[in-house]
Amino acid sequence: MTQTLTRPPQAAPVAEPPALDDAPFIERGTAAFLRTNLAFLCAGIATFALLYCVQPMMPEFSRVFGVSPAAASLSLSLPTAAMAVCMLVASAVSEALGRKPVMLVSVFASAAITIACALVPGWNSFLGLRLVQGILLSGLPAVAMAFIAEEVHPRSSGYAMGLYISGSAMGGMLGRVVSGVLMEWGGWRLAIGGIGVLGLGAAVVFWQCLPPSRHFHARPLQLRGLVENFALHLRDGGLRWLFLVGFLLMGAFVTVYNYIGYRLLAPPFGLSHAVVASVFTVYLVGIASSTFIGGLADRFGRRRLLWLILAAMLGGLMLMAMDWLPAIIAGIAVMTFCFFGAHSLASSWVGRRARVARAQASSLYLFCYYMGSSIVGAAGGVAWAGQGWPGVTWLVGGCLALALVAGLRLSRLQPVAG
Repeated sequence: MTQTLTRPPQAAPVAEPPALDDAPFIERGTAAFLRTNLAFLCAGIATFALLYCVQPMMPEFSRVFGVSPAAASLSLSLPTAAMAVCMLVASAVSEALGRKPVMLVSVFASAAITIACALVPGWNSFLGLRLVQGILLSGLPAVAMAFIAEEVHPRSSGYAMGLYISGSAMGGMLGRVVSGVLMEWGGWRLAIGGIGVLGLGAAVVFWQCLPPSRHFHARPLQLRGLVENFALHLRDGGLRWLFLVGFLLMGAFVTVYNYIGYRLLAPPFGLSHAVVASVFTVYLVGIASSTFIGGLADRFGRRRLLWLILAAMLGGLMLMAMDWLPAIIAGIAVMTFCFFGAHSLASSWVGRRARVARAQASSLYLFCYYMGSSIVGAAGGVAWAGQGWPGVTWLVGGCLALALVAGLRLSRLQPVAG
């Protein structure tokens, strides 16, 4: 008898997941794009509300702790300097551990430190916690820029970066306005604690909405490779000009906001803390400008827009030189609109120009950006002590004039190949 042998039925082949390089990019108009931008909107709110909430409190720090305006500015200059330095390493850590885990630790720990700042007994301990907070905050900004450059389609990246910076603007506004109002109600400790709770809520939304990376390739944490990547970017003349723009742009902008409160609280204006805080609602124009100008950049190019916006910032500074409150507020609005638009252009330009190691390119840009805040912001205290608002105007005007020269140089820059 012949026995017929039959083959067992074979299981249907299992579809392999797409390789990282074959995964689709996040594009405008999709649900993933909406969730990603909601996540980064909240990340920007958390980061920059936590960082900049102390600006309207600086005159109160001078009164309560008996420190000078320059010393009070250390509440912002110290964390921004720490953040600038640590971002150089944070970007490399994210290359090894992943973008999302580093950003989550950064935003949750920073919110917790802010709440702790409300409980410290004295000025030195407060500054110590703010320094730690700056170290922790370093894990988000450079990594966020790298995430957008990697995961969002190039034709949507300018708009996405603009939305992230809109969150930064909203966070800066909420940090200043809410802290000013809370300080009027219950003092600076209530204000700091309230901002910490706000940051914690925004961090939860960020955690829930941010999708996982699909184009990220983990790399071992190697100091030599990190230094080589920094050197690679610093050899690029275009990136060097962009880094200079970031330094001067942020230095000028933060100096204005650091000391405008001192000016408006003093004669001839004599405004209250709550009213001065309400002036910071002009940040709303920054929220609009970063998205609007980011979209224009996708259509018309960054080199055509950047120097024009920098020139307009000088016009806003001239308005602020007047001793007429409506002109001062208009000048703040012009500077705010132009600042966030210019930052949107420059930061997205860095991500597009850097062909490799984008996290390191972003961190170098932000290192210069926040060192501008720290160095020029502290120098503004010396200018204020020496000549009052005219001294601040000369310092900020010099920074913007140099930035305009850099913007004109960038307008003639040849794009990178590839």
